[in-house]
Parts: sequence; C-alpha cells; structure tokens
Amino acid sequence: MKVAFAQLNYTIGDFEGNSEKIITQILKSKEQGVDLVLFSELSVTGYYPHDLLEKKEFIQKAEDAVAVIAKSCEGIAALVGAPRINENERGKKLFNSAFFLADGKIQSVHNKTLLPTYDIFDEYRHFEPNRAFEVVEYKGEKIAVTICEDLWDEQPTANEFGKDKLYEVSPMEELVKLHPDFVVNLSASPFSYNQEGWRKNVLISKAKKYKVPILYCNQVGAQTELVFDGGSVYIDKNGEIVKELKYFEEDTLVVDTKNIGTKELQKKADYIEKIHDALVLGIRDYFGKMGFKQATLGLSGGIDSAVTVVLAVRALGAENVRVLLMPSKYSSDHSVEDARVLAENLGIQYDIVNIQSAVDEFEKTLAPLFKGTSPGVTEENIQARARGIYVMAISNKFGHILLNTTNKSECAVGYGTLYGDMNGGMAVLGDVYKMDVFKLSRFMNKDGEIIPENSIVKPPSAELRPDQKDTDSLPDYKDLDEMLFNYIELNKSPKEIAALGFEEEVVRRVIRMVNMNEYKRFQAAPIIRVSSKAFGFGRKMPLVARY
Repeated sequence: MKVAFAQLNYTIGDFEGNSEKIITQILKSKEQGVDLVLFSELSVTGYYPHDLLEKKEFIQKAEDAVAVIAKSCEGIAALVGAPRINENERGKKLFNSAFFLADGKIQSVHNKTLLPTYDIFDEYRHFEPNRAFEVVEYKGEKIAVTICEDLWDEQPTANEFGKDKLYEVSPMEELVKLHPDFVVNLSASPFSYNQEGWRKNVLISKAKKYKVPILYCNQVGAQTELVFDGGSVYIDKNGEIVKELKYFEEDTLVVDTKNIGTKELQKKADYIEKIHDALVLGIRDYFGKMGFKQATLGLSGGIDSAVTVVLAVRALGAENVRVLLMPSKYSSDHSVEDARVLAENLGIQYDIVNIQSAVDEFEKTLAPLFKGTSPGVTEENIQARARGIYVMAISNKFGHILLNTTNKSECAVGYGTLYGDMNGGMAVLGDVYKMDVFKLSRFMNKDGEIIPENSIVKPPSAELRPDQKDTDSLPDYKDLDEMLFNYIELNKSPKEIAALGFEEEVVRRVIRMVNMNEYKRFQAAPIIRVSSKAFGFGRKMPLVARY
C-alpha cells in the first residue's frame, strides 16, 4: 500500500485554512497514486483547542469540516484527527478521534484510549477514553489506528510513589490481537530538547515488541507556548527507522509498505541547534497566526537581549524588528556600543533614548514620600520600569509586539521587575537556562561574529547600580542552573540537591526564591516551551503556600 505522511502546520480554530491544507494534500497524493494519507492528531481543529472544545459551535464546525474533507476522498483514503461527540449517556462530551475517510464519506471512527493529563496536557478535561478496539480493513490490509499517547502506555510514574506505570490499559496489546499489517499513529507531540530520542525509543520498542511496522505522523508548527517539531517516521517491524521527515518544517513523504526502499534520515542536530530552531519557529508562528508582523525589544548590550533579537530577525526579517537602546547613568559605554554594533550587524532599526532624565524626575517626585529611607531595590526598579514605558510606547504607537528577554534562570528566582523588564507579549528565552543562552550565542556566531564577543564574555549585570553583577545576589549561573534543573525538572528535594555537591544553605535559599516568586511568573508573558518542564500551564503551583 502506498501511504503518504502529511506533516503540516495547523492553526487552532482555522477550519477553513486547515481543511484547505488537508484537501490540497489529499488531491496531490491522489495524483501520485497514493492509497492512504495520514494527518496528525486533531488536525482539523489544531492542537490543543482547550476550552474551545466546550463550545457547541466549535464542535459543529469541526464535524462540518470532516464531512467536506471526506468528499475529496474519492479513489483515495485519509485519516484525519478531530473531536467527536460522545453519544453515550455517561462520560465526557467528546472523544479525541481519528476519522477514516474513503469513497467520499466517513467509513469508521477510532477514538483515543490514553488521554494524557499531566504537565502541558489536559485531555481528560474534555475527552472520554476509548474502550473498543477494531482495525481498518482497506485494500487487503489491516490497519491499526492509534492516536499519539496510545503508544505511550508504558509511561512511567515516579517509583517513590510505589507505582511504575501511569496507564492501566495498553491499546497495542488489544490491537495486536486483531493481527494488523501495520500501525499508524496520528500524533501531536510537542517539542522539548530531549523529547526526540525518548519519542523514537518508544516507537522503536513498540515495533520490536509487536513485530509490526509503525507509521508515525506528527504535526509541525507552534501554538503560542507549544512548538511541534515534526520528525514523522516509518519504523519497520524490526524497530529500525527507515524513513524520517524534516524537523521544524512542513514535509510530506510517500512510502510503499510492500517496498520501503533505502533509508531516508534527517541530519542529526545537537540540542542547542534544536532549541534555536524551535524558538525561531515559535516566534514566527506566534506572529503569523496572530496577524502580527513587527517586533520590538530593549537592546541592552547584554547576552539575553542579544540572543533574543537575533532569533527575532531570523523569524521575522530584519525589516520587521526595531529596538531601543536605553542607557542610564549606570550603563557602561561598552554596553551601549555592543548593542549598537549588534543592531548594525543585523541591519535593524535602532534608536537611543537615555532614560536618566525620566528616572531623575520619578525620584524627584517620590522624594517626599521616601524621605528618611535609603536608596535600594525600589530605585533600581524605577529604572527597569522607565525602560518598560519606553518600549511599550513603541509597541502601542507602531503596533510592534514587545518581546520579553528574561531567561529561565532569572525567571525562576524572580530576578526581574514586574511592569518593567518583565513586560512583553511573548517571552522568548523564558524556558532557556542562562548557560544555554551563552551556548545559543556561540551557535549564532558559528559562521562569523554577529553578537559582539564582549556581550558574551562580560560578567552578566542588570546595570541598575554602580559595578553591579548578577553574582552579587545569585550563585554562579553554572551552579544555579544545575540547582534549578534538579528542583524544577527533576523535582528533587533540597537535601538531594545538596548531595550533588552544593551547600545546603545556598540550595535552600535558591529554592525559597523560586517558591516566593510564583506570583511574578503568574503575571509573566507566555513562554515558548523547549524543555520538559516549562513555566506556564505545564507547571501549576499555588501562589500562596508555606511549602
């Protein structure tokens, strides 16, 4: 059987646009003599629609779109993803379904069994799990249809809770009893920099265990925080990856299940390159799908704003990026020069606005109220908020979306000013630890210096007081990042982290900073997710707690 993988980029709720993409690919595949076209999970609606699934009109439009798509399936079949109403008297309102379309109509519907409800996933909020298993019989072949998490039945839980596996049911155990010739998996698997290897291992293990080929079709593109990296694969019954589609790009591929041919694999990339590509795609799709074109940000001469502006230019084009250089009396001449050189290297518009007169005026106005107190963090924050006013003015006046430049390390410990440097419509580096920001800068300079070397090698500083350095109030970033990773991603206790070679008092201070600044993150811009545990709706912590 000739099967086409259609790895496409969808927009949530764009039924007309998504349907047009799907139908175009079906017709193109028909011209190529394809028998079956695979699309990704919830391809008709886009993944994940969240509480749009509560709207009856939204579901009706999805049903109408599937019916229209089905009419294009004459002489060819397709598997598309969409929600389906649960007609049973009990249970959730909907199923997360794969629709098998052929001969101009819906031939069968296959519902998702395993509904992830952890981290960024909240599917059991809306969907009822499948409890019946059947295969598609088409052109003499038996096809087992699975949807994303259905192949992840061996998803582990933390062993210290006395349980090894998250799910009680294995869809593959049920489907293999029906003797399928191959398994298809319609997926919407979000990117994280360590996900690709883990994902492939799951697919390979299933193919080996059940001695059946697996055709995995993932989506690509970004939906606000989530980035989908594509990387669809054909894995033979021996667990060998034979075909692999591109990463971070739309792609299609036709395979003949009876004659697979030679290997077609993608070039391997290290995790920094993957993060780079994910962030560029995240910015581009956020702007494109929201109808925005231009971005602005404050360029300080530091590493975070430098990396952010390079990513913005690569996503949107130099003509669509404008920056402000906003020195105060504490800004070094070198910082202003570094920012200017970077802007000129990129060919972007920049303006220099000295904020000192505005800061002086604020301090003068507040002097009667602050009488008898010593200057401190409040005065430092006035500078950050003054800068926030200027960049937001550019955003409002010219319709530029402000990009936030705060990295994950700073975001974690609250090293940022609300309504100042935390302003923004999107946080580009909010899921990238500081040491990885440095690595990103080196990657960006691999073919020639774009970011000035001084921005990379100088000690990080907010430049809000004389001779200030980040290490005045924070551990060295190398140590800080390791502590944060173990606390945030791995959920380790202070004692466990201290056992890695850190002073327990320092570890507890860092963890206290993380916990105390939850209220800041609650008000922060949406963060592009590139790790397995990003701040945002994938990490839900109480704002008020004594833990």
